[in-house]
Amino acid sequence: MFATIVPLSALFSGVAVLLLGSGLLGTLLGVRGTLEGFGDQVLGLIMSAYFLGFFVGTFIAPPVIRRMGHIRAFSFFGALFTCTVLLHAMWVTPLGWGLLRVGTGIAVVGLYTVIESWLNATVEGAQRGRVFAVYMAINLVALAIGQQLLRVASPESFALFSLAAILVCAAMLPVTATRMAQPVLLDAERLGVRRMFRLAPAASAGALFSGLAVGVFWGLGPVYAGRLGLDTDSIAMFMTATIVGGALLQWPIGRFSDSGDRRRTLASACLGAALAAGIAMVMPYGTTAGLYGAFFLYGGLAFAVYPVAVAHLLDHVDPAEVLPACSTVLLLHGVGAAIGPAMVGFLMAHFGPRALPGALMTLQLVLGLYVLARLSLRRRESTTDSHFHPMLRTTPTAMEMLPEAEPALEAAAAAAQEEIPAADAPQGAERQPR
Repeated sequence: MFATIVPLSALFSGVAVLLLGSGLLGTLLGVRGTLEGFGDQVLGLIMSAYFLGFFVGTFIAPPVIRRMGHIRAFSFFGALFTCTVLLHAMWVTPLGWGLLRVGTGIAVVGLYTVIESWLNATVEGAQRGRVFAVYMAINLVALAIGQQLLRVASPESFALFSLAAILVCAAMLPVTATRMAQPVLLDAERLGVRRMFRLAPAASAGALFSGLAVGVFWGLGPVYAGRLGLDTDSIAMFMTATIVGGALLQWPIGRFSDSGDRRRTLASACLGAALAAGIAMVMPYGTTAGLYGAFFLYGGLAFAVYPVAVAHLLDHVDPAEVLPACSTVLLLHGVGAAIGPAMVGFLMAHFGPRALPGALMTLQLVLGLYVLARLSLRRRESTTDSHFHPMLRTTPTAMEMLPEAEPALEAAAAAAQEEIPAADAPQGAERQPR
């Protein structure tokens, strides 16, 4: 395993530093927007714009990478990200931030796609699951640490925007300096949404509702904490506590889901998350430690909903359809994430900050009850030997690192070899995608 990880250190270090900057920026905007007097409804729309950009970027990034190559594309998207970060401090208006968040989302998905396609094309089949786990652990740890960078300077100054931009630039250094062969990027096919709901309704609903809830937390969590009267340091701790809970509890929840029908685990996680959000909703103002504890538990349960839904999906799809199905799950999650902040921002503007945990409670409760209804209507046995993998939503390319995707990748590689003569293979490519 060590021999596998060392050659990938440039990619891992690049994504870690990138997420330090990205994690800092997302929370910083929520805090700074509150200080600027932006209303909750306006901030919800601004934060939804990021997920809209992320969604659009999944269609833009692949052709850009194919045209430019991985290293040049990484520099391109990194430069775009850096420009948007700095412009946030110079163009402090709702319209300006909304447009910049769309650009940021496109840039981030481009950077993710470069790194994840490189990881996928480099890792051998036997190590795919472990490398995927390391990659997701780096994601969670970097996002948690990034929240604490909010303590470095006042959110009203230019310094934190500069720090975020510096981190994005620093992330480009190890990736652009690598000597690893650049891979060929595969097309991301998708199953139709109707077919997905027929194939795995619980997984499809889980992806959509998880996107709604996760988008609300990432987009409006700092705004909610600020509206409760928390200072900058306490907001950073609030975000970190939720992310750490999401990181630590995914593994035991995942192991439990591997022992039987995953829908039981999915329903349990949703109902537990609804309870945690309900506790946060009725908690008196000023009980900071209790708020941290409630959202630590909420993060631990809610962050597990999406990976359990993916694992349930993998239990019931043919190996050849794994990648198209995963791409559709990501699509549903992305649609939910783009809608969630705008919807809950409207509720917060009319009902106050408690509307956020109230909305999270409602979303998790509705999903949990729906999954229980599906469980009572139909008993399902797993048709494939799949396992739970702790994860965050990134891009369709990340799903290619899952061991369950290996048969589909092998078939795609064989088809590519038949279509492209050896003499016409890209120069410098040591391996074709599997």
